[in-house]
Amino acid sequence: MDPIGLVKRGWQQRQLKDPAWQFLFDAPPADQWVALACTCTGHDVQRDDIVAIAAVPIHGARVLASARLELVVQPGHELPAETLRALGLRQQDLAAGTPPKEAVQRLLRFVGARPLVGYYLEFAVAMLDRIARPLLGIGLPQPKIDVSALYYEHRFRQLPLHQQTDQAAIDLRFASMMEQLRLPTRAPPDALNQAVMAALAFVKLQALHAGG
Repeated sequence: MDPIGLVKRGWQQRQLKDPAWQFLFDAPPADQWVALACTCTGHDVQRDDIVAIAAVPIHGARVLASARLELVVQPGHELPAETLRALGLRQQDLAAGTPPKEAVQRLLRFVGARPLVGYYLEFAVAMLDRIARPLLGIGLPQPKIDVSALYYEHRFRQLPLHQQTDQAAIDLRFASMMEQLRLPTRAPPDALNQAVMAALAFVKLQALHAGG
């Protein structure tokens, strides 16, 4: 880890409210990650809610979808019918779901110290941090790997030298990335399928990088 990362990690450990969560700072197991995705009611970190969380383990080159954590999360208020239809959920699904604090606790125990992987991971983490901070005193402390950034680096290396500029135009849309990597897409685009596809893309990009 770089010096800045070590300083930040030390600060996070000092801010931790409850020593019971100290295991989140353990050394991550070798060649293990967790692909993470959330379904939310919108894209406003301050106002919208998480309604589903999916976390899929990755061991080496294996995506272990059968060992996943998948949660429906109570949003805390009733959602309009059109929002439910867009999310592919029913009101009774949400009513029977997991309260947000419990959902984040379960996620943290499931992930442990393993690095998080996701497509445009920053938004999902920001949504989860809103719930995690009152619990931990900090946001999610695990290392984070954004698949879109890995894909950008992969595509950038493929460009002719004269096109390798800060303004290099690379299509980072999820469907385009999956197509370019020759990976299958999964429907519907719920949290579980998003997590599985991000995991597959991560494994493929790891292999491409290792192969030069």
